Amino acid sequence: MQKLIAAAVIPAHNEEKTIGEVVRVIAASGFFREVIVVSDGSSDGTARAAREAGATLVHELSHNRGKGMALAHGVMHTDADVICFFDADLRGFTAAHAEGILGPVARGERYMNIGMRDHGSVLNAFAQVLPWVSGQRALRRDVFDAISGKFMAGYGAETALNYFCAVNGLPFGIVQLTGLGIVTKVGKVGLLHAIPQYARMWAQVMAASLRVRLARRQFTERGTHMSHHH
Repeated sequence: MQKLIAAAVIPAHNEEKTIGEVVRVIAASGFFREVIVVSDGSSDGTARAAREAGATLVHELSHNRGKGMALAHGVMHTDADVICFFDADLRGFTAAHAEGILGPVARGERYMNIGMRDHGSVLNAFAQVLPWVSGQRALRRDVFDAISGKFMAGYGAETALNYFCAVNGLPFGIVQLTGLGIVTKVGKVGLLHAIPQYARMWAQVMAASLRVRLARRQFTERGTHMSHHH
């Protein structure tokens, strides 16, 4: 794949155990001019592990601002045309996964491409019909820049990005990433604490879906020039 100006942005909150391997794979792939890690109020060695693994920039936020704000901070520190977002707690992540996400956007086929983790064949089919809130995605920078910060809170970023492409008729889609897993919430905090976290996550996704639909005009106004150009 030709080397495009692409930057990887990884938001991370207390992910010192996994961030190093994710950064190493991205840095070694050669697809990205920059690997930017935003340590979102971490109290562990996340920032140090990211630096040691070869991140080009590690930006440390003094307190936890949430994923959307961390993504925006990362994007602010690069002028790359294509931005790739990756979660910091991936398992089994390879350069082929990174290429699968980046390729269609880098080649100009899609404005955004979303990588779906491997849940096994039955759940993979099911995941495709749920809202696409995956943290693995490549997108043109102008798509991210077109969305107001007020839609970025919580899990709103993924929902807003999806909605923006959909209502403006910009080509986007998903790619199934075979063998890619994640450290689950259950693995991190145990089942008892994970259940309310999952419930909160999906409540945020539903609230974000409603919020963007109510603001449809804002999304179409900001996307007008893009839909004319593609």
